[in-house]
Amino acid sequence: MSPLDPIALAEHLMEVDSTSGAEGPVLERMEVVLRERNWRLVRIPVSEGRWNILATSGDQPRVTLSTHLDTVPPFIPPRRAGGKLLGRGACDAKGIAAVMCVAAERLRQGGVSVALLFVVGEETTHDGAAAANLFQTSSQLLINGEPTESALAVGTKGAIRAQVRVTGKAAHSAYPALGRSATAELVRLLGELDSLALPHDELLGDTTVNIGFLSGGVADNVLAPWAEARLMARLVGPSAEVEARLRAWAKGRAEIEFNTTVPAVHLTTVPGFSTGVVAFATDIPKLTNWGKPYLFGPGSIHVAHTDDEFIEEAELVRAVDAYELLAHEALARL
Repeated sequence: MSPLDPIALAEHLMEVDSTSGAEGPVLERMEVVLRERNWRLVRIPVSEGRWNILATSGDQPRVTLSTHLDTVPPFIPPRRAGGKLLGRGACDAKGIAAVMCVAAERLRQGGVSVALLFVVGEETTHDGAAAANLFQTSSQLLINGEPTESALAVGTKGAIRAQVRVTGKAAHSAYPALGRSATAELVRLLGELDSLALPHDELLGDTTVNIGFLSGGVADNVLAPWAEARLMARLVGPSAEVEARLRAWAKGRAEIEFNTTVPAVHLTTVPGFSTGVVAFATDIPKLTNWGKPYLFGPGSIHVAHTDDEFIEEAELVRAVDAYELLAHEALARL
C-alpha cells in the first residue's frame, strides 16, 4: 500500500463542501480513505445525517489525534499555486486532518496504538465534540489540531455568544416624538462596549467583544420597532464574570441572552516545540474525557475564514513529522 500524500489528501477532502451542519459528504469521503487502509471505524452519532468518525488501530489507544471536518461558509474549491494549497478548509482544518492521517499511519507502523477522531460542528456549537465526549475511550492524550502556525499553544481563549435585543415603538419617521427607535437605542448601547472594563489575563490577554451581526427595523421611513445584535466575546477567564458585566451594561435598555459557552484553557507543552497563545476557541474544553490536551497545527488562523484561506504546502508536509514527534514526546511524559 503506497504512503498517503498529505497534500493530495487535503485537496481530496476540500473538493466537497462541508459547511457546519452539512458535513455528510466529507465524512463519507474520509471514511473511504480510512477503510481502504484498514482502520477500524466507528460512527459517533451527533444529529440526523451527521456523525463523528473514530478510527482506531491496535487495542486500547492511549493517544488520539483530533480535529474538525466542518468549515465556515462559503464553499471555496481547492487549487494549488505558488507552493500553496488554497481554498476552504486548507488550514481550518481539512489540511490538518490530512496530515493527522499520515502521522497516525506512521505511528501505528511504529507500534503505537493510536486513534483518529474527526468531529463536526466545531465552527458553530461544538456539538460534535460534546457527542464524542460521551463515548467511552481509553485515550490518555488528546492532540487537537488547529492552525497555530506550527507552534504548541500554551493557552486558548474561550468564547461566549450573546444576543442583544432592543424593543422600540413604530411611528412615522417625520414625527419621531410619537415613537422610539430601537435601532438608534441599540447603536448607542453598542457604542459603549469599547469602554467596558472586562477581564484581563497575564497569559491570554484581554477579553474582546465582536459585534458580528446587526438587524432591525422595517423601513427607512418608520421608526424601528425592534433591533438586535449578535455578539461573541473571547474569554480569558470564567464566563460568569463577563456575563455579569454585560447584563449590567444592558440592564433596563435591552434584553440579553447567552449561549454556546466555551471556557478558556491553559495548556501543556513539551520541549523542542516553539510555543504561543491563540485567541480562538477550540473543541478541547468539550473533549475532557479524551486525555491530557495539546494544541498544535500548521497554517495561520489569520487567513482562516477568509476568501483567501491557504496553507503552505511545505508547512503541511513538515507537520507530519511534528505530530509524530509530539505523540511520542507526550506519551513519554504520561
